[in-house]
Amino acid sequence: MPQLKLSADEVLTTTRAVRKRLDFDKPVEMSVLRECLDIALQAPSGSNSQGWHFVLVTDPAKKAAIAEMYLKAFDDYEAGPAQPTKQHLDDPSMAPTQARVLSSARYLADNLGRVPAMLIPCCAGRPDMAGLPHGAVASIYGSILPAVWSFMLAARERGLGTCWTSLHLSYEKEVAALLGIPDDVAQVALIPIAYTLGTDFKAAPRKDLDNVLHTDGW
Repeated sequence: MPQLKLSADEVLTTTRAVRKRLDFDKPVEMSVLRECLDIALQAPSGSNSQGWHFVLVTDPAKKAAIAEMYLKAFDDYEAGPAQPTKQHLDDPSMAPTQARVLSSARYLADNLGRVPAMLIPCCAGRPDMAGLPHGAVASIYGSILPAVWSFMLAARERGLGTCWTSLHLSYEKEVAALLGIPDDVAQVALIPIAYTLGTDFKAAPRKDLDNVLHTDGW
C-alpha cells in the first residue's frame, strides 16, 4: 500500500479516532500491519524494558466474540455518567460536538465485529496490582502508550484508520481466556483497524493552549 505524502506535523494533527469512516469491506494486509508494528517497536519504554506484547485478532469468530462483549460494555457506558453528552455540561456550545462523538462511538460499538483487524496491546505486569505505587503504575502505562500511538501514526500514514478504545476491559478476563493471554499480562486497549473511506482528515477543534498551559506553576 503506497504511503500518504504527509509531513510529521500533518500526521500528528490529523490522526483521528476513526469510527464511521472505517472501510469494513477492504482487507488489511498482514504485511502492512507488521510494518506499523515494526515502527511501534522503536518507541521508548521505561528502562528500555520493552515489556510490550501486541495481539492481532483477525479470526472472524474471535472478532465477533470480542465485539459482543464490547457492545455490552458500551451499553453500560452509554447509560452512565461518563458518556460524551454528559461531559462539558458547563459549556452548551460543546453539545453538538459531544452528540456527534456519542453517535460515532455507538456506530463503532454496533459494527466492531466487522473490522478487518483488532490490535490488543498488552504490557508485562499488572498496573491494578494491590499496593503498587502511583509512580510504578505511571511507568507501566508510560512504557506501552508511546508504542501504541506510534502504531496509530504509522497506520494513518498508510491510509489506515484506528481508534483507541478500552471498554472491552470490563471483560478483560474473558478476552484473555479467548485469546490465551497470560494472567500476569495486562491488556491496555483495543484498537480497531481498517482502511479509511477517504484519506482527507483535518485537525480537530481543541481548547486554546492558554487555557491548559501552566508555566512555572499552576
